[in-house]
Amino acid sequence: MELIPSLPYDIGFECLIRVPYHNFSSLTSVCQNWKLQIELPEFWRRRRAAGFTRQVILMAQARIDPKIKVGSFKYSAFPVYRLTLYEPESGYWAELPPVPGISDGLPMFCQLVGVGLNLVVMGGWDPVTWEPSNAVFVYNFVSATWHRGAEMPGCRRSFFGCASDSERTVYVAGGHDEEKNALKSAMAYDVATDEWVPLPDMASERDECKCTFYQGKFHVIGGYDTSMQGRFGTSAESFDVFTWRWDQVNEHFFEDATCPRTCVEGGDGKLYLCRDGDVLALRQSTWQAVAALPSELRNVAFVTAWRGKILMTGSMGFNEPRNTYVLDLHNYKWTKMDTPVNFSGHVQSGCCLEM
Repeated sequence: MELIPSLPYDIGFECLIRVPYHNFSSLTSVCQNWKLQIELPEFWRRRRAAGFTRQVILMAQARIDPKIKVGSFKYSAFPVYRLTLYEPESGYWAELPPVPGISDGLPMFCQLVGVGLNLVVMGGWDPVTWEPSNAVFVYNFVSATWHRGAEMPGCRRSFFGCASDSERTVYVAGGHDEEKNALKSAMAYDVATDEWVPLPDMASERDECKCTFYQGKFHVIGGYDTSMQGRFGTSAESFDVFTWRWDQVNEHFFEDATCPRTCVEGGDGKLYLCRDGDVLALRQSTWQAVAALPSELRNVAFVTAWRGKILMTGSMGFNEPRNTYVLDLHNYKWTKMDTPVNFSGHVQSGCCLEM
């Protein structure tokens, strides 16, 4: 079978795995055979093994007016958020196509999760009415198209945590309902089948928790219960997706009450956290400082990681310009990334995909 006329199959396949991800939609429209090849797991295994995949950071980022000077109202108190894409290796920035039917910008406080070759946008508040939503939208990078996913079941929850297994499933936990009651419920969304399934309840209510996959399990970190009203706790719990059970609660995951927002798995099997001007690593149940934050990142807004690198965006303070840095976890050295003015807005949430 020839993928490209007059070329052996293997050579044709080698040509296809070299195509940049932003050309996938054009590639799949050429013929059905090419589309089938790109959707095969073997295609992505060989593409990654050959070093042709690219790390892509996707962010819910405030749109700003580059004509207005820093220190004025360029960073509005009521910004409009859009989806931006950043390639750390090349320095390429772009804006993704808007979510269909959403003309006033992304929902405030929505969550972004990368699953396989899909970006999933979940929940958030309507930017006009401030009503919470259970809506789910999925952007497929192969077809370069959006579709509406099945809504999150149950109450309309806000400030929940979520993380994916990177293959096909998003796990959601905690948050609070419309009456500001913290939740202990959790669920899973299969992107391929567009179906939700409930998980057993957590041991604790966890509003504003942080979720991540770590050591093969879905971890729900920190947060607070209804009675605490914004005062963060020290515990965490993990869900084993194979036994479909929660492990015993780790009551002392943090030494002190800690906001878990910046907690991230570094792609090297370790957890990291920003606190008190430092980056901390979890080593043998103890958080240890491994690097000082750059002065331009004293106010960290967003953190994500991949293959032993951590990307952070932040600023020195309110209404100050946003900066983007990458920390190499092999030598703990920082690199400041060039950020175009029109991509320097505040980042509410984001994720990382390998394509």
